[in-house]
Amino acid sequence: MKYILLLFSVFSFAQQTQKVDFIKCNASLYPNNETKSISGMISYDFNVKSPIDTIRIDCKNMVFYNVIINGKSVEYKNNNKELLLFEGFKKGNNRLNFSYYATPKQTLYFNGENEGLQIWTQGQGKYTSNWLPSFDDVNEKIIFNLTVVFDSDYQVISNGKLIQNTENKYLKSWHYQMQKPMSSYLVMIAIGKFEKQVLNSKSGIVLEQYLKSEDKDKFASTYKYSKEIFDFFETEIGVKYPWEIYKQVPVNDFLYAGMENTSATIFSQDFVVDDIGFNDRNYINVNAHELAHQWFGDMITAKSGKDHWLQEGFASYYALLAEKKVFGEDHFNYELLKMAEELKEASKTDTIPILNEKASSLSFYKKGAWALHVLKEGVGEKNFQKAVKNYLNKYKFKNVTTDDFLAEIKKVSNYDVVNFKKNWLEKSGFNVTEAIIVLSKNKFIKQYLDLQKNENIPFAEKKTQFENILKSDTFYPIKQEVIHQLAVISFDEKKELIQIAMKSSDVNIRQAVAETIPKIPLEFKQQYESFLDDKSYATREIALQNLWAQFPENRTILLEKSKDWQGRNDKNLRIIWLTLALGTKEYEPTKKAELYNEIVNYASTSFDSSIRQNALEILIKINPSDERVLQSLVNATTHHKWQFVKFGKETIRAMLKKEEFRKLFNDLLPKLTEREKVSLFVLLSEK
Repeated sequence: MKYILLLFSVFSFAQQTQKVDFIKCNASLYPNNETKSISGMISYDFNVKSPIDTIRIDCKNMVFYNVIINGKSVEYKNNNKELLLFEGFKKGNNRLNFSYYATPKQTLYFNGENEGLQIWTQGQGKYTSNWLPSFDDVNEKIIFNLTVVFDSDYQVISNGKLIQNTENKYLKSWHYQMQKPMSSYLVMIAIGKFEKQVLNSKSGIVLEQYLKSEDKDKFASTYKYSKEIFDFFETEIGVKYPWEIYKQVPVNDFLYAGMENTSATIFSQDFVVDDIGFNDRNYINVNAHELAHQWFGDMITAKSGKDHWLQEGFASYYALLAEKKVFGEDHFNYELLKMAEELKEASKTDTIPILNEKASSLSFYKKGAWALHVLKEGVGEKNFQKAVKNYLNKYKFKNVTTDDFLAEIKKVSNYDVVNFKKNWLEKSGFNVTEAIIVLSKNKFIKQYLDLQKNENIPFAEKKTQFENILKSDTFYPIKQEVIHQLAVISFDEKKELIQIAMKSSDVNIRQAVAETIPKIPLEFKQQYESFLDDKSYATREIALQNLWAQFPENRTILLEKSKDWQGRNDKNLRIIWLTLALGTKEYEPTKKAELYNEIVNYASTSFDSSIRQNALEILIKINPSDERVLQSLVNATTHHKWQFVKFGKETIRAMLKKEEFRKLFNDLLPKLTEREKVSLFVLLSEK
């Protein structure tokens, strides 16, 4: 029955878009951090093309008042899922006005307090209707103009151009305006205390880049290559960027890596990096991916979930093309190879083809990217570019299907698109043979694959080859492969080769050495200590832990050297340092409680989930009975970030297998908030 009702709802909305065209939304919005709510006054301009009994607007658990159509109050129905309008409209142009109030349980997130307060949205799919009365159907494209009223001490970001600010004592209004229509899931707001950097693209588009005030020295490292990628896409895609402005803003505890809201991407704070962090994890691929969506997904949008690869596959492939522009041909092919290996492994259990709304993210993103690469190789680069350009121009600000795209390919080439669709889009699995044939055209990939085949050859027979590779200027993955094959060779036999690798300035090669020599020979100790100064927080982490474990007599010196380290945004080095300092009896013996309490504090709600999880993983090993630790763990199960919730629940489930922890959690119940109590009670009740 539920499935039938769902089909009826989808069918009803499909009928509505044929009979009614919503054109523009003007919204004045009032987010309220104290009540975790949002209210607003909305105006929709719409055109009734043919007779219709009921007009539906999606809205989850909202209250409405002052509902007016064409200047007259009207009756309406609110079923907590839709606002149903059945009177007051006529054929032709109409205007709907109403006020609303909502306390969203998802999609609009209030995160942090005071100076650290951030409010942001994540509407991917059909979730914007949790905070803004709008349309879950992606085929209803509207021009959204949002005015947001909030505390003047904060910055408010939304879709489109900021055309006006007005201030009234402590409140400020930000008036944003769009020129072209988009699907509702791409509407956004982001509020916080941000610094702004402004650049201009080669074509004159304003590029606004935001960071939290305390991160203002990280603009260059976080947004590295952003302008180059933007300029590259306008040339490579062949269609001018479709919006008037492009903004990017990172937020704390974002649900995913990034989200391509029209003209205003939100991305995870995890990608805000300094010069060292850039070498471990940077924003380049996510940056390019979300920017590519401004064409593929925002300007043209798939008609249904079945064609979702037209968004994610294209964004993933063009992100790789951007990386190719920045890092070169070998890097591009290496990333394709890693994707192919991942898809090959996943194909053992992933049996749903791309052209299915239930396909995995891996299929939509990475298999989709691979399908486009095979297609481009088959039709030729120029024909591919021509087809993509024609496709975008033909369906600009409309909705599309896979056949729409393949029809443009057919116009520029004799390539067998029927066979392509069958083998790459309608079949499950991954065509490894064809992928390897395509990749092997690249000299680096051929050399890399040949080297992997030699893994079981006796060391003596390949030592000279290894030496030549390590001394060459070949791309780093081949040198990494050499070092990984050396992992099983005794240090005495391989030390000459290790000495060559240690002279490299490439952090990837040096990191490979650090992680493949877990047992550090005394003669190599001094050189191994140089990893502590590498421009990589990951390498420093490996070296710090290995040196602490193997040379107890030097622990105090080691801890003094690293006592001011923080590491990535998740404070990986600081939390590891605190753990090692606690485990070193002779180091700061009078400050053990202070050191321990710092880790406990990192597990509290004052910090992002990535910091909290790092701290909790340590605490449940060293003192799992601490009530503060258990309470922080329970609180994690109520967090908005599903990955952190999963960690909290799985950790508690494992602990509940022991009766001592079951008793501790039961004793904790009276001290929890109502929401925490409910969450823990559910876990305690599981069998």
